[in-house]
Amino acid sequence: MLIDSHAHLDMQQFEEDIDQTLMRALDAGISYIINIGSDIESSIRSVELASNYEMIYAAVGIHPHEARGVDSKTYDKLTQLCQHEKTLAIGEIGLDYHYMHSPVQIQHEVFIAQLELANRLAKPVVIHQREAYSDTLHILRQYTPLSGGVIHCFSGDESCLEEYLKLGFHISIAGPVTFKKSQALRKIVPLIPDNRLLIETDSPYLTPTPYRGRRNEPAYIKYIAQTTAQIKGLALADIIRITILNTERLFGITRAKRSAEIVYPIRKSLYINLTNRCTNNCTFCARQHSYYVKGHDLKLDHEPGAAEILNKIDAQAQNYTEIVFCGFGEPLLHLDTIVQVSKELKKWGYNIRINTNGQANLIYGRNILPELKGLVDALSVSVNAECEDKYLDICRPEFGAGAYQAVKEFILLAKEYIPQITVTVLDIPDIDVECCRRLVENELGVNFRLRTYNQVG
Repeated sequence: MLIDSHAHLDMQQFEEDIDQTLMRALDAGISYIINIGSDIESSIRSVELASNYEMIYAAVGIHPHEARGVDSKTYDKLTQLCQHEKTLAIGEIGLDYHYMHSPVQIQHEVFIAQLELANRLAKPVVIHQREAYSDTLHILRQYTPLSGGVIHCFSGDESCLEEYLKLGFHISIAGPVTFKKSQALRKIVPLIPDNRLLIETDSPYLTPTPYRGRRNEPAYIKYIAQTTAQIKGLALADIIRITILNTERLFGITRAKRSAEIVYPIRKSLYINLTNRCTNNCTFCARQHSYYVKGHDLKLDHEPGAAEILNKIDAQAQNYTEIVFCGFGEPLLHLDTIVQVSKELKKWGYNIRINTNGQANLIYGRNILPELKGLVDALSVSVNAECEDKYLDICRPEFGAGAYQAVKEFILLAKEYIPQITVTVLDIPDIDVECCRRLVENELGVNFRLRTYNQVG
C-alpha cells in the first residue's frame, strides 16, 4: 500500500483517462492520492475529484503563479471548499521567483493570507518554493503554520533542510530523486528524519526514471519509494510504512486504530518489543516525542509473554537475517522471557541479538550473562558517553553513580559468553566521539558503532 501525497489529476493531461489512471494506481498498490489545487478552478476540481473517487483527497489553494488574480472573494471560496469533509490542506502555496508570473509583492501578500487562513481553519499547508528560499523562510517564521505542513518537492541543501525541520515541516521527495544527475538531493535524503518524510509524484510533472519524458502519474510513486529506500538503506516496505504513517498523521487521514506492535520488521531484521520501561531516562530518547519507529507503533498496552511472542514470530512468512530484542525499552528487564523465546528461536535456526543499556547485572544483582550463553549471538550495548559525569548527565540512570562503571564491567564480562559485542554511541552534542571510540576499542576491546541522532531503528 502506498500514498501519493501530491498530484494534479485535475489538469487537462488527465481529462481523457482519469479512470484508467486511477485503475493503474490501484494496481500499483496505491490507497490514497492527495490532489493539490493551484487556483480556484483547480481547487474546485480537486474537491470534485475527492467527492467522486474514494481514493482521492483534496487540498485547495492559490499557487504563486496565480497570485495576481486573487481578490477577497478568492479567500471566501477557499474557506467554503475547506468545509468539504475530504479537503485536508491549504496548498499549494508559496513563492516562485523563477518565472515571475505574479509580482513579488503580490506573491507575498497571497502567501501570507493563505497561511493565516490555514491557521484559522486548523489546516496543514503544502508549500511551493522556487528560487525564493530566503523570503519563504522569513514569511514562514512570521506566520508558522499551527497545524504543520510539507515542503513539496524538496530541492534545497542541508542548511535549508535544517531550517524547515526547525519549523516543524515535513519534507516531500519527488521524481528527481531517481535522476542520475540529482546527486545533491540524494545526499540530503539520508538526513531527513524518518518521521518527517513524505513521497509524491507531482503528476503530471517530474516523471521518475524509468519513465522520464512521459506524462507522470500516481502509479509511478513506487519508483520514488524504491530509490528513497535504497538511499536510506532501508527496505521498500519500511519506506512505504513510514510515508503512509507520516502522510496520514500530517493530513489527518484516519483509519481503524492500529494496536502496538510486539513483533515488527525493519530491513531484513525482525524486532521484538518486550517493554516500554527502562532503567535510563535519556535526554535524547526518541520516545519523549513519539513511540513510532520506522512507521511502527511501539507504545505497548501490555508486556507480552513468551507464548504470545513466539506465535507472532511463527506468523511471519519472511526470512530474516536476525531477530533482535529491542523495542522502546530495556529488553533485559524480561530476562526469563528472552531465555524462553531464544531457546525456541535457536531451534528454528535464527541468529539472535539484544540491544541493551548494559545494566542487566545491576537490575538482577548478579551476573546474568551465563544464562545467555549459547542463545544470544550478539549484544549491542549503548554507552553514549566517554566518562561517568557525562553518562549521568545524559542517560540519567536510576542506579545513579556507579552505573557507568557497571556498564563497562558488563561489556568486559560479556566477551566471555557472547560471540559478538558492539558498543554504540550517539552523535549528540558535547560527546567526544573519538574519545568514546578509543574507550570502546582499546579499553573494552569490542566493536564500535556511531549512531545518528534522530535516526531510530
